[in-house]
Amino acid sequence: MSFLDKPLLTGEKTVLRPFTEADAHTVWEILQDPEVLRFTSEPSSDDLTFEHVRSWYATRADQPDRLDLAVTDRASGELVGEVVLNEWDPHNRSCNFRTLIGPRGRNRGLGTEAIRLIVGHGFEHLGLHRVSLEVDAHNARARRAYEKVGFRQEGIRREVSLREGKWADQILMAILEGEWAQHRGWTEGTDQGRA
Repeated sequence: MSFLDKPLLTGEKTVLRPFTEADAHTVWEILQDPEVLRFTSEPSSDDLTFEHVRSWYATRADQPDRLDLAVTDRASGELVGEVVLNEWDPHNRSCNFRTLIGPRGRNRGLGTEAIRLIVGHGFEHLGLHRVSLEVDAHNARARRAYEKVGFRQEGIRREVSLREGKWADQILMAILEGEWAQHRGWTEGTDQGRA
C-alpha cells in the first residue's frame, strides 16, 4: 500500500483532487476565516506565512505517507477546503483523518460528502483497517458530519487546548473497516445520495 497515488474522487456535489501550488492563494484565504481559526489554529499558527502555505501545498502530491486532497465544488470547480489522511501506521493499517472547510463550502453537504469519499477510498482502495480523528468538543458542525459518515466517539481528552482564553476538550472518534463495510458511510438517519 502506498499513499503516492493521488486520486481524483468524484461525488454528486464535490470533486476531490490533488493540490497544486496554485491553490495556495485560496487556501490562505480559507485559513483566515474566523471559524477555521477557532477550531484549527495551533499556538504556532501566528508564525504561518503565505510563503509557508505555498510551499506546503506545492509538495502535497509528493508525499508517500499521507494523502492531502483539495475539496472542490463540483458545480463551480471552486476550492472550498481539504481532506487529509495522515499519520499512517502501515503495520496496523491505520491513519488519522482531518479536514477543514472554508465558509463558501459550508451548509451544503460538501464536507460530509468529501469525508465519505476519502474515507471510502482509504478502506476500499488503500486497505486501511482504522481511521481516527480528534475534534474540538465545541465544533458541533464537524462532529455531526463525522457521525453521519459513521465515526464513533471513543473518548475525550479533557482541556487539551486553550481556545480564546478557555480550555477546550477534544473528542476522539474512529471508524473501522468492518463498520465501513456494513454502511459505506451511510449510517442510520442519513439518506443515500444525500449528505
